[in-house]
Amino acid sequence: MTPCTFAIPGDHTRRTGGFIYERRLLEELRASGRAVRHLRLPDGGASPDDATRAAWRAALETLEPDAPLILDGLVFGAMRSEDLERIRPPVVAMLHHPMGLEHGLPASLARALLVQESANLRHVAHVVVTSAHTAQSYVAMGADPRRITVALPGFDAARGGTRRDAGPRILSVGLLAQRKGHDVLIEALRRIADLDWSAQIVGKTHDPAIAEALAAQIARSGLGARVTLSGELDDAALAEAFGTARLFALATRYEGYGMALAEALCHGLPIVSCAAGAVPDTVGAAALLAPPDDTEAFARHLRDVLSDAALRGMLEAASRARGAALPRWRDTAAVMSGVLDQLSALRDPP
Repeated sequence: MTPCTFAIPGDHTRRTGGFIYERRLLEELRASGRAVRHLRLPDGGASPDDATRAAWRAALETLEPDAPLILDGLVFGAMRSEDLERIRPPVVAMLHHPMGLEHGLPASLARALLVQESANLRHVAHVVVTSAHTAQSYVAMGADPRRITVALPGFDAARGGTRRDAGPRILSVGLLAQRKGHDVLIEALRRIADLDWSAQIVGKTHDPAIAEALAAQIARSGLGARVTLSGELDDAALAEAFGTARLFALATRYEGYGMALAEALCHGLPIVSCAAGAVPDTVGAAALLAPPDDTEAFARHLRDVLSDAALRGMLEAASRARGAALPRWRDTAAVMSGVLDQLSALRDPP
């Protein structure tokens, strides 16, 4: 197998969808017998400073040309094209969704990121994305559809049979960031306060101001005894949260795939979410979907699933079936391996 380098910014063990994907992909590529060098790059965010850009150049320009480079999208989207062009090995851009579509960015920065990422697409050998929706997004930005491959996230074995109903508990899992729509969820919960339920929102703080605003919103809504902001949980605690929930809810404003939604499918949970980005493709018939930012519709869907046992059972059955059909991480790695081997074959002389 052709060796490769996988360049990821910062701590790749962070528990967000994108980093979980890349960590598991790295592990499975190695488990398949491929020699993969993990290159940790400085984390520069959407607006890297000059020192971070210089560190990226120093690390990437010295790579040997014979081993393809898998380049994380957070670096790819923020790099200058001239720096990307200097990289000698073929570059596989590992992209979850366009950086400029992240909610909460200043409009000028979002536009600049979309322009930069569109230009950068011309300087890579291949693009690997996590959903067909994201592939279409990049084609619209100018990517050659012949050089885009979808590698769906993998999941461990479906766990629908291990659920333990602990009452009408609503679970939401997502980074405490504007894009995840937790503010919409909290307002929707306020509108169904007449029903019996408790809710747990699990997610790492991305922006302290947003975390503080969510806590204040919960207090202001009079839901302090019913809604818990649990922060980030370890694997065992998160599995317990999924295993004892009756309903999964995520009022997201955009997803390039939606790994937390797929995890809910693995647990056979009925889902209430939003028709945003790749969400409809990810959840299929296992969810009721509201328009993004439509609090009234989201609240109505929550009420219906909590109140209607027959509807809930139908969604649960669809969720279990869809969860059982999800790919495993070895499948994800096999797709990436195919891309790497194809690039190597193109570079080898006949």
